[in-house]
Amino acid sequence: MLAIVCLTVACKSKKAIVATPKAADSTAVNSNKKAENFALLKSKDMAYNTLSLKGKANLDINGNANNVSINIRIQKDQKIWASITALAGLEVARALITPDSILVINRLQSTYLQKPFTYIHGFTNKQINFGMLQAVLSGNTIQEYLAEPSELKFDNGVWALEGRKETLAYKLLFNTLLKVAETNLNDVRSGQAFKVVNSQYQDINKSLYPSVMSINSMSGTKKINIDLNFSKVESNVPLDFPFSVPKRFEVIK
Repeated sequence: MLAIVCLTVACKSKKAIVATPKAADSTAVNSNKKAENFALLKSKDMAYNTLSLKGKANLDINGNANNVSINIRIQKDQKIWASITALAGLEVARALITPDSILVINRLQSTYLQKPFTYIHGFTNKQINFGMLQAVLSGNTIQEYLAEPSELKFDNGVWALEGRKETLAYKLLFNTLLKVAETNLNDVRSGQAFKVVNSQYQDINKSLYPSVMSINSMSGTKKINIDLNFSKVESNVPLDFPFSVPKRFEVIK
């Protein structure tokens, strides 16, 4: 009964999906003005100070899949907070990520992980930084790629951005709303790949946000697939980021 109530509330709180045009507006496109085209795509990013995301997620880590509820809060350029709750309504994990550190509480195993941000490189490419992770979760462009020497093409009514930074090849595809529809990061040399697919955009304070997001990461034999479906998205609302570790929890080093 509680599950049905929660599902009903979630469905009612979800905003209408913005229709995607068949083709992007090409009137502002100028192949000879690359900087202006970069600025055009950047202008479609969601502007926010805080971002609150609530919904459901399917987490598949090395073949071990679980359906959970997820709550993500972002304070721009400072911290990303996440809470994962099982279907029974009990929190199983909580995380706090900053540009310098990653903190994770595992309530199922009564453990606590405290690592530098570089710990994430064990699951994805070493060039992934806090800003990139923040951009992915906010449905925005990755800022360092919207610049030279990236190649930007307007083909069949949509934009494609691609290039290479050291050993990492990147390619971003934009939909006809001029929002990032797909992000691909690949490092063939190290056997690492990272892909994000966005869809079903909502209008949040005059900005568009993808209510459905698929994240796939592979690093050697480690594979993580996350399918997110957000039922409630709010920007620029007061948020807190509670994070305290019970004394009885074992610290993982």
